[in-house]
Amino acid sequence: MAPQRGPSQLDLFTGAPAEAPARARSRSQPVEPAPVQDSLASLGQQLPTGVFLGTSSWTFPGWSGLVYDREASASQLAREGLSAYARHPVLRTVGIDRTFYGPISAEAFAEYAEQVPADFRFLVKAHEVCTLARFPVHERYGAHRGQLNERFLHAAYAEEHVVRPFVEGLGDKGGPLVFQFPPQDPQGLGGTARFVERLHAFLSALPKGPLYAVEVRNEELLTEGFAQALADVGACPVLAVWAHMPSMGIQAKRTRALDARALVVRWMLPPNLGYEEARARYAPFNRLVDEDVPTRDLLSRACLAALRRERPVFVTINNKAEGSAPLSAIKLAERIVTGTTKEGDQRSVAS
Repeated sequence: MAPQRGPSQLDLFTGAPAEAPARARSRSQPVEPAPVQDSLASLGQQLPTGVFLGTSSWTFPGWSGLVYDREASASQLAREGLSAYARHPVLRTVGIDRTFYGPISAEAFAEYAEQVPADFRFLVKAHEVCTLARFPVHERYGAHRGQLNERFLHAAYAEEHVVRPFVEGLGDKGGPLVFQFPPQDPQGLGGTARFVERLHAFLSALPKGPLYAVEVRNEELLTEGFAQALADVGACPVLAVWAHMPSMGIQAKRTRALDARALVVRWMLPPNLGYEEARARYAPFNRLVDEDVPTRDLLSRACLAALRRERPVFVTINNKAEGSAPLSAIKLAERIVTGTTKEGDQRSVAS
């Protein structure tokens, strides 16, 4: 599958086209950051270096007044919104999901990198053919529907089409490169033990340097062997806050997440809602509808624990976690800043 070109983030949530006619683009005003209150600017300044909070994408018109200075179409935000997004005081990372559906070129990655400051990092999903043992029976897979995937855990393919463009295009702005394994029959993976063996061989064969991260969506795969395989090659587990996985605390314990090179978390859905239910309930994603305080508390404690171990922290948040990803990121930042302040005060008293 040939790499795609162009810098636009596909709007997978609304189905809006990635590009608009040139005449329409010429009439549109540029997207700028929303005005920032002093309290939010101060929060961004106090958030520790090495904490990268962000969202799953940046293409949501409902974020006007929160991230953007005005409402713009999803397609315009896909083209122009990243620069404004990256100037938000708290948002220091963002997910690139389009790469899950097809690889993109180093030039496309470089265009993303040019739009953000030096201390910004991207969380990038690897092409799904690396992580699907068998193609799902879905129309978008065409003639491959239901067939075995010869490129599953194929290191040469991943190096050429995933890793190399990622490294060449993003450089130091590349954060975690996530290999997400969708829910699959473990027996189709060869069983849990065989899966671990193949995963270890795959990761070992990839070029050294990038921060590789692995996310599984089957609880059965969270084994001791899985944790050992990741630790052996220096890859990070991804803690997936998702309805069909155990709690983040259980995942962190089973995968030894706090011992990894970085803490990587994707906060996606509340425990009681599916994707479509959450989208209908939370759109247009401009306010917190169902605050998940227990998850936020657990996540803030994990972030503080990683900081104590001098590990970088990457957290991307979906709008469907609480209703508005930027507002969730602000709330989480507040908890982290409060926690670091308390720890600093305790050290001062102890000394």
